[in-house]
Amino acid sequence: MTLARNLAESGVQVIAIDRDGKRVNEVKDDVDIAVRLNSTDQAALLSQDFDKVDACVVAIGEHFESALLTTVIAKQMGVPEIVCRAQSEFHAEIFRKIGADRVIQPEHQAGASLARQLSNPQLVDFIQLADGFTLLELRTPKSFQGKTIRELALRNEHNVNLIVIRREQPQTEESEEPPVVETMFPHPDDHLGENDVLVVVGSDDALARLPRE
Repeated sequence: MTLARNLAESGVQVIAIDRDGKRVNEVKDDVDIAVRLNSTDQAALLSQDFDKVDACVVAIGEHFESALLTTVIAKQMGVPEIVCRAQSEFHAEIFRKIGADRVIQPEHQAGASLARQLSNPQLVDFIQLADGFTLLELRTPKSFQGKTIRELALRNEHNVNLIVIRREQPQTEESEEPPVVETMFPHPDDHLGENDVLVVVGSDDALARLPRE
């Protein structure tokens, strides 16, 4: 439901399909088309021009057999990208074997994200780029504050690359507006401040060794 609404808000045309009429009614005002039908019925899918979509997300969490059959039908109909939600690694492996282009495990990914954030209080956000490499947003560690990027030598000393700095602009005490955050490209002589957020890229091992104070 969240995915369908966010895609629609981004201007993407969305067809929302479910066998439960209540769920269809919940999302019908947020997407282009919301229809009650059985996704394992190929003829019913064709009636909604399902063979013309750019991507299909199979998010049938409780009915694994239905999710498998829907994935097979989408593959047979030539859908260019098929994304499947899996509840276990075993299910994920089966989805991959029958042709899913991408498999997500929301509970597993949420747990990994929370563990990383709890173990690193400075962490703001992260994006997994590829196996073993991550883009991190983290608040400037105390040992980095007041130093220039040249002095820190992040690439040589920590084996990570600083991509951009997100910096809060100073405001008057009377201002009730939220702080303005400027995104800036780093220069060697820039000093890092307490409220700066650093966007860095590197291997997971190198990122794990960054200061966490």
